[in-house]
Amino acid sequence: MEDVFVARVMSTALHTVTPDTLVEDAAQLILDNNISSVVVVDGENRLKGILTTTDFVDIVAKSQPKAQTTVERYMTTDVITAGAQDSILAVAESMTEHGFHHMPVVDEEEGVIGMIATSDLAAYLSQTGKLARS
Repeated sequence: MEDVFVARVMSTALHTVTPDTLVEDAAQLILDNNISSVVVVDGENRLKGILTTTDFVDIVAKSQPKAQTTVERYMTTDVITAGAQDSILAVAESMTEHGFHHMPVVDEEEGVIGMIATSDLAAYLSQTGKLARS
């Protein structure tokens, strides 16, 4: 596998906010653009931080008073899944097509048996690249 520079695969369509942006507005930007993070910059476009969907989990968990809303209200019910014997390429293509970062792995008899994430795919790709350079 040949080395590919980050510039070839990175996304340049950035969504930015400033440090004084309201959390609710940042959340709406993430939802409206179907993205998983916003970059926090100053007035000169200098990096100040990043706010991710994972950060929003922490925000909700620490909010006071606690909302008594169940996950059923917000969960996705038409879940696209993978099988343990599906090809990595097919799963990666499906995840990319749908903008997913996670995909449950299911078995007809056992139900949910795992989860594949973009980080798993990146780790696999990294290992494949190391083997190809050896």
